[in-house]
Amino acid sequence: MAIADGSGLPLAICIESASPHEVTLVDRTLDTCFLAQLPKRLIGDKAYDSDALDARLAEERGIELIAPNRSNRKRLTQDLRPLRRYKRRRKVERLFAWLQSFRRIVVRYERHAENFLGFVHLGCIVVYLRALLDGL
Repeated sequence: MAIADGSGLPLAICIESASPHEVTLVDRTLDTCFLAQLPKRLIGDKAYDSDALDARLAEERGIELIAPNRSNRKRLTQDLRPLRRYKRRRKVERLFAWLQSFRRIVVRYERHAENFLGFVHLGCIVVYLRALLDGL
């Protein structure tokens, strides 16, 4: 899992097996944030539509969760105004496209999770350096 800012630069990276649901990994990913201050809003897809996650993020961390409602949801919780920010989610998907340019990350050659996480962090450093050089 990854959390990125509005420009697509990584803020937090967490690796886990494919079996846990994304909602259970949000807190662990936020704990690995590269910055001291957490983001004010967290934009996710329909998998993040959970009342428990929304309440936990708002109470414990002061983060507003923006996620479209699932199709089987009885009580709608999102109105259209915050969901306009969801349209900018393509900028976050840009981070995954940048990280997939590194073959060692796309195809997991590493046997140990710590080594793979190190290569993902190295990929994030390269993404930051490219953004820094493009900005100059």
